[in-house]
Amino acid sequence: MLILPVWKKTTNPWFSLLFSLYKSLSLSLSLSLSLQVFAAAAMGKGPGLYSDIGKKARDLLYKDYQGDHKFTITTYTSTGVAITSSGTKKGELFLADVSTQLKNKNITTDIKVDTNSNLLTTITIDEPAPGLKTILSFKVPDQRSGKVELQYLHDYAGISTSMGLTATPIVNFSGVAGNSDLSLGADLSFDTATGNFTKYNAGLNFTKTDLIASLTLNDKGDTLAASYYHSVSPLTNTAVGAELTHCFSSNENTLTIGTQHALDPLTTVKARVNNYGKASTLIQHEWRPKSLFTISGEVDTRAIEKSAKIGLALVLKP
Repeated sequence: MLILPVWKKTTNPWFSLLFSLYKSLSLSLSLSLSLQVFAAAAMGKGPGLYSDIGKKARDLLYKDYQGDHKFTITTYTSTGVAITSSGTKKGELFLADVSTQLKNKNITTDIKVDTNSNLLTTITIDEPAPGLKTILSFKVPDQRSGKVELQYLHDYAGISTSMGLTATPIVNFSGVAGNSDLSLGADLSFDTATGNFTKYNAGLNFTKTDLIASLTLNDKGDTLAASYYHSVSPLTNTAVGAELTHCFSSNENTLTIGTQHALDPLTTVKARVNNYGKASTLIQHEWRPKSLFTISGEVDTRAIEKSAKIGLALVLKP
């Protein structure tokens, strides 16, 4: 809400004109802010896809943590084609790949070549119909890798289904029903060659303004996982999260808790620890727009004498 200052009564026509202009500008700004808030709220509707269940907690606890050394650089040609080169050093092994992304209207084509001479191509058609996305992918020389996927987002449902492009394909289906506050979903995979279900999972997600809680049943009903994400301070991006998993076959429990905090608008720190004594932390700095430098480390508190794992990641984008 904009507060108008108190103007003293005057007969000067210039003051009257300025006051009228000020009121008009204030009204326009207020209307613009209201429309932006309404648009932001409208974009947040819908339960999303099954992969969105518990995603905020997973990102808080596991995203950007690594024990390897990784380098990624992206350049753009004059025609807008993006070329990304990345390399990862895992111990004595070095893996690298080069990918190219081409965009033409609502069609995006990604082509990636790795050090094993594999060629992966992904074609994404965004909204050929309202709320629909089509994804076609295949890998050369693997002739059985072809797959087509359809995603559909609605205010009260999210559906994703994929099928391999073979004579006896594996069919995947996941669906979520509900709204932005409460959603229930399932994730299934069926092997037409054997006639058996290779995967069946279920999940429940509850969302409020500052917290997200989820419950999932995975590994064909053998693993039960509950996660929790709470935003403490949006201004400093401070949040806490936890995940508790129970394996019925081994009767083992795993509890992981973590937190994150923004030291400044460009620097974020994260930390996590689990009930097995493994503690991890990272610091990530955005030294220029879309270019990130991340240092992460992990130590086993029950065996301090062992060397800690240190990971480095550098992402460069123009």
